Amino acid sequence: MRLAEIAEAFRRLATANPHPTTELEYASPYQLLVAVVLSAQATDKGVNLATRRLFALAPTPEAMVSLGEDAIAEQIKTIGLFRNKARNTLLLSQQLLERHGGEVPHDRAALEALPGVGRKTANVVLNTVFGDPTMAVDTHIFRLANRTGLAPGKDVLEVEKRLLRRIPKAYLRDAHHWLILHGRYVCVARTPKCGECLLRDLCRFPDKTA
Repeated sequence: MRLAEIAEAFRRLATANPHPTTELEYASPYQLLVAVVLSAQATDKGVNLATRRLFALAPTPEAMVSLGEDAIAEQIKTIGLFRNKARNTLLLSQQLLERHGGEVPHDRAALEALPGVGRKTANVVLNTVFGDPTMAVDTHIFRLANRTGLAPGKDVLEVEKRLLRRIPKAYLRDAHHWLILHGRYVCVARTPKCGECLLRDLCRFPDKTA
């Protein structure tokens, strides 16, 4: 897509959904951090079902540490890789208490130093909690960026950097949410819903569906 077309694409997305946000349920920055860690290879719906149980018992890092690894695992056993995620949840809660006074740090390096937290998770937290213009590229955004011609790239980091360069600054704060929702519900993997797509005339995908 040309830059003018990208600006038009985000104008349409913003008009259709002026206040996009994550579909993960949370009541604090800490809970969002845990939810994003748990969301790897799992759906937001499945994570929300698990975290409703988990956060009812352990809404804070202190409570999570007191709950313990086995009890954490019991609450999240319905999602994939739950044992490893339970351990990471316990360890990151301990590190938040030991290194950051129990608060989620507004710092990429500090976030990525936490167990279970990679670049994508850090980007989600920095964007959703702190309002930083970051771009967390998941499978939906990677597919959409390449399929539409918005920001083609061979890997997620390349796509992330191109999106940050190409998206107008006025839209960067919410761009991650618009794109993930569009990829999740319209520009889906197997049979994209081109007939109801706001960006159909701008998209470079050659095999559009009816």
